Amino acid sequence: MKLHEALNKKIGLGTAPLGNMFRKVSEEEAQETIRNAWEQGIRYFDTAPFYGAGLSEIRLGEALSDKKRSDYLLSSKVGRIILEDEMEEKSGLFEDARQNKILTDYTEEATLRSIEDSLKRLNTDYLDMIFVHDISPDFLGDEWITKFEEARNGAFKVLDRLRDEGVIKSWGIGVNTTIPIEVAMELEEANPDLSLTATQYTLMQHDRALERMMSLGEKTGKKFVVGAPYNSGALLGGDYFDYQPATEEVKKQAQQLRQIADKHGISLKAAALQFSTAHPAVSAVIPGSTRPSRIKEDLSAMQETIPAVFWQELIREGLISDKAPLPK
Repeated sequence: MKLHEALNKKIGLGTAPLGNMFRKVSEEEAQETIRNAWEQGIRYFDTAPFYGAGLSEIRLGEALSDKKRSDYLLSSKVGRIILEDEMEEKSGLFEDARQNKILTDYTEEATLRSIEDSLKRLNTDYLDMIFVHDISPDFLGDEWITKFEEARNGAFKVLDRLRDEGVIKSWGIGVNTTIPIEVAMELEEANPDLSLTATQYTLMQHDRALERMMSLGEKTGKKFVVGAPYNSGALLGGDYFDYQPATEEVKKQAQQLRQIADKHGISLKAAALQFSTAHPAVSAVIPGSTRPSRIKEDLSAMQETIPAVFWQELIREGLISDKAPLPK
């Protein structure tokens, strides 16, 4: 399936929650969520080895096992190897998932191994898009620069070659910050053409992305997939913002947005999804869910009519940038 065909709705399914992020999700619930997404017309699915130490990939592979592979797009990520050994203590975003130890490695050898392992877990023979995962300060601290160099000499070259050979359609960086994507887009020796920007180009948070990343992508013809459009749930009243407990300031911001949305009779989901996909450099948005009914809600939100006065009020109140492209 071609990219534009799979993304004709400009929406896919992010499957980090199906790796038991924040809570334990039953196998039945996970499978029903993916089945429901398919029945609603979703044909793009994103996953990663990191999501539950392979659990998300395994579940997605099982759910799509009876589908014709050419009928959907699949993206996963490289940068982490899932080992057979188990961790001594549960911790992190996926503490209720598989407890395998995880090795962070962006070398050529590890990249090829990561792809091979993902193909096995996903029960498929190819990936359409690959993102170099979490090569940024939020996960690696000051070491991110060293690891970026490791990827520049390893993963980037491998993925460039695989795309040139037609093995994959696109590759890019998949991070929760903007700088690694910006740096990668300016490299002369590598050419990431589709990157995954999670949490950074959303209704709640987009100023930094607009300053450089989005304009650079637009100028160079490089595209983006927007992940975590609800900023880990904070926009919709959840307890987390960008994978951390939401602060009172964040909760206040979300409440202001909700009040204005209620005033104009629209849903915040619609505002969030349509805002993120209004930028010409954005190919798709991939909200994640573990609730089958939410898929239909997301698709309906993409079609909801939002009056121009709503956006104008958000700009006037300083809640969104006046430089951001708005839905028409």
